Amino acid sequence: MIRLLTLTFFLSMLSPWSFADEASAVDGACIPWLDQSIGKLNSSQEHDLCALTAGKTVLIVNTASFCGYTPQFKGLEALYQRYKDEGLVVLGFPSDDFNQEAEDSAEIAEVCFINYGVSFPMTSEIKVKGNAAHPIFKVLASKGEPRWNFNKYLISKEGEVLAHYDSTVTPESAQFVSAIEQQL
Repeated sequence: MIRLLTLTFFLSMLSPWSFADEASAVDGACIPWLDQSIGKLNSSQEHDLCALTAGKTVLIVNTASFCGYTPQFKGLEALYQRYKDEGLVVLGFPSDDFNQEAEDSAEIAEVCFINYGVSFPMTSEIKVKGNAAHPIFKVLASKGEPRWNFNKYLISKEGEVLAHYDSTVTPESAQFVSAIEQQL
């Protein structure tokens, strides 16, 4: 077990994202491609993604403040509240790649935290598509690059990107909720 953890750590240090398919989390260990920190929305502090996700089912969503799908924040928050004690973590990644994000992080935070009552972790604004995509979204692109805001990616406790759901799949969708429940 120690050898496997050491090997996983060594491989992740060489290139934490290129081994995403081969190196997965073991017994609640950190998912190698999530072993990083990223800025918290409208804060000088950072999220330790390893601490937030180790041993948990992860739902990653690219978000935007002024999109027709922005009301999905309400459903995502409801999912988070319903399943967080069972091991679900929702991570929101604001992006202006589709030209529908607020001008500054204070306004993004107001939409998320005040308007929709989001309590799940939200990051600072990032790129989610193309060559400039954040490394996390380069891993997620193995299941499909986001073509719009509010794409959802379900990741197993072991770090496998299980599914990609486009914007039209709502957080309340029976198929979507069932897929999450199967991982908990």
